[in-house]
Amino acid sequence: MTDNTEGAVRPRRSFIFSPGLRPDMFPKALASGTDIVCVELEDGIAPKDKAAAREGGLALFAEPQADDGVERIVRINCLRTEFGIADVQAVLATDTPPPALMLPKVMTPDEIVWLDDLLTERGHDTRLHVIIETNQGLEAAYDIAHASPRIDALFFGGVDMAAELRCKNAWEPLLYARSRVAHAAASVGIDAIDVPYLDLDDLDGMAREATLARDLGFSGKGSIHPKQIPVLNGVFTPDEAAVAHARRILKAFADADTGLVVVDGKLIEKPVLREMSRIIAIAERVSA
Repeated sequence: MTDNTEGAVRPRRSFIFSPGLRPDMFPKALASGTDIVCVELEDGIAPKDKAAAREGGLALFAEPQADDGVERIVRINCLRTEFGIADVQAVLATDTPPPALMLPKVMTPDEIVWLDDLLTERGHDTRLHVIIETNQGLEAAYDIAHASPRIDALFFGGVDMAAELRCKNAWEPLLYARSRVAHAAASVGIDAIDVPYLDLDDLDGMAREATLARDLGFSGKGSIHPKQIPVLNGVFTPDEAAVAHARRILKAFADADTGLVVVDGKLIEKPVLREMSRIIAIAERVSA
């Protein structure tokens, strides 16, 4: 297993899907204000349209992409399916692969190792984002997170997870599963991204759930409509007080050169330095 300590810190506060069948919608998604645009080849595409979506979605990356700060991902089909194998074959066949792949319904670390080996042999630098949305995947989440240094984030697939657990798709019933995903991601220093909030008209409810996810350790949350993105970006952007506090902590440790300092009347230990550095880095990237 491999710890991912090399991935660059970047905002992943929000993401939105763009259908592979509609390449014309990709520019609109990129301009939505989101941090991540994910070209959809999986759940949102009917079986009869999979081949066309694959061709159209991957063709988007035949041309150089703008340096606009938006992370581009393609969600392929489950690696254990015929459609998923065809997606991987298409990625390996192209000389212009997408920067990252989102992998749904991952159950074991072996799936990640298999794909990593293929990408490495082909010479592709493609990053990986893994969705934890099954009971087996949740049980193996820690090992999955450590399976490859290509992994930048774990996504919590709450809708499918609720179906597997036979529980309500709500905060309390899914808290244990969310916590497992957050723990697995944190153990290897990658981001955890929460499931989209499905009530499009309840922006206040979405903000509350996003705040709970942030406090649990998540870095961002999915959206199902562009109007949700500003709210999500606001929740997951460190505010001025948090950034100032992080800077004071870093300065205190730099000045004291010890494992313990007191900042704002509270005892602070050295393990928090990594998170304080991340807060500052995210704030600087967002404001740039």
